[in-house]
Formats: sequence, structure tokens, C-alpha cells
Amino acid sequence: MFAVALGLAQQDAQGTPLAVYYPQPILAPSAGLLAGLGAAKLDRAGVHRLSPLDLERLRRGWLEAGETAQATLAASLLKAQGPVLLTCLGEDGPIAETAEAYLKLHLLSHRLCLPNSLNLDGIFAALPTVAWTSEGALALDELEERQLSARLLGRTLKVFAVDKFPTMTDFVVPSGVRIGDGSRIRLGAYLGEGTTVMHEGFINFNAGTLASGMIEGRISQGVVVGKGSDLGGSASTAGTLSGGGTTRISIGESCLISANAGTGIPLGDRCTIEAGLYITPGTRVTLRDEAGTVVRVCKARELAGGSDMLFIRHSETGAVECRSNRQAIALNPMLHQGA
Repeated sequence: MFAVALGLAQQDAQGTPLAVYYPQPILAPSAGLLAGLGAAKLDRAGVHRLSPLDLERLRRGWLEAGETAQATLAASLLKAQGPVLLTCLGEDGPIAETAEAYLKLHLLSHRLCLPNSLNLDGIFAALPTVAWTSEGALALDELEERQLSARLLGRTLKVFAVDKFPTMTDFVVPSGVRIGDGSRIRLGAYLGEGTTVMHEGFINFNAGTLASGMIEGRISQGVVVGKGSDLGGSASTAGTLSGGGTTRISIGESCLISANAGTGIPLGDRCTIEAGLYITPGTRVTLRDEAGTVVRVCKARELAGGSDMLFIRHSETGAVECRSNRQAIALNPMLHQGA
């Protein structure tokens, strides 16, 4: 079994799941967890809608196997007002159901799986577009009626977004992070301990930081940022969701992507891109040695993955140049201590 999780589902009027909250997802479940599933006759892959009797059998099975954390969760879910799901992924295959999509997004945000390590094929088809409101996920064709009902009771139903992906902090809050605006981080983002995301920072699903870092720019889907790196205000990283690009962008350790700058090539460690400069794979770059002598001219894609690079523009000609980066950045440790 690849992964297992008990979850609470929000559903539409027809009983179709819109979103699933998994408090304690399990990657590579232990023999004890699998024994508990077997005792409850729920040890097959799939999405199971549980009755109170099913939950009680799970609770007893896990308690007997010494899996107290999951047994306690099962006991808590006996009090649930909505549907309780058990999602069992037999393997890391393509996503076929909404509950499977939410489990994989939880695995990422719980730091159980790194970005780009899961098979996310089919995720957009499996996730419904819903209204994210002050009452949770609502089906779009039911939204108007729910808004009217709230007004008749003297309340306002707030709609925060209409999207497939919810905000991460409504489902998972990783330890040791600071987040200025939770609405700018999607469920499925991976935030390493010590990460600070300022109010204008954005992190997509299946992307994020591996350790401490300062994020004031955009981390697109599939992009991973290494320890001690800084994405300045409005800095950008190229993703692979649109535009036909297939190269996954990564930024190494102790890098600085300055304000309004960006990169469409992977970077190694200790790289800096000056403010306002966007490096695309086809950018024409003049390489200079430490004496300032021109070594050669190349496309930026030829420098992909390199370390100790400083990208700047010539102050008179505007030509993009790459020089040896003599000074790695250092984050202010006071800003990145555990939350």
C-alpha cells in the first residue's frame, strides 16, 4: 500500500465529494496499520465511504495493533457530521478521483513527499472547480441558493475564490514557517521549516522550498527552491503548466532572485540575478572572466544548473552578462527562526 488516510469530505447535494480534509495522512503504512485495515475488511485500494460501524472496527483494529494515533483519529471521526472517507492508494498511479487528488496534495503539504516526486497525472480532471467560501467548498450551481439563504438569516456568505485548489492553510499549517497571506499558497505546496512567505509571495501546488528561505516572489508549479535562497518582491520562476515548457526549474542554495527579476533556467548554488532582469533559455549572455575579459557569448540554456553565477546588464549597452559571483547572500537568521 502506497498511502492511506482517513478524511472528512465536503460534498454537493448529490453526494459528490468537493474537497477532502485529511488530518493525518500516512505514507508507506506500517504492518500494524495494514493489519487494522484487514481486520475491518478495508484493505483494498480505493476510496471507501465509512459507516460508524466501519470506523469502530478500524478503531479497534488499530488499537489492538498499537497504532494509537490513527485509532484516536478514528474515534474522533465517529462524531463527524459529514461523510468520512478512507482513501487507500495501492500505488503512486494516475489520479482518478477527487479524494485521491486531495490525498496527494496533503502528502506534499505535510512534507511527506517532495515536489515532483508524485504522479499527479489527471489531477485537473479530478478536482472540481468550486466556490471557496466562509462555509467551505460549495458547488457552483448551489452557490446562489446558499447565498440567498444566508442573507435571509441576516448573514453574508463570503466567497474567497472560485478555483480547483484551496489555500493550504485551510487544510495544513506546516511547523516552523511564517506566512503573510495564506490565500497565496495553494494546498500541495511544500514549505520547508524556516520558510518565510511575505504577503506578496505565492507558492503553487507541487512546488516550494526545501528549507529556510525568504519568498516575496512567485514559485510556479514544479519549481523547488534550496536552503537560504531569497526571491525578491515580484520575482518570478517559470513553471511547466502552460507554454509548452518541459524543463523543471530549480534554484539552489543561497541564491538571490532580485525584485522583479526571474529565471526560466535551473540555477545551482550561490547565483544572483539583478533586479528587473528575466533570464529565459534563449537570452543571449556574454560571459566574462574575473578580469572582465569576454570569454564567449552563448544562450542562457547552456548555463543551466551552474553555480556561482552573477547575471547583470551592462549599464551602457544593456547586454546581459554573466560573471563569477564572489559573494553568496545570507538571510537574516532573526527572520527565519521557527514559528
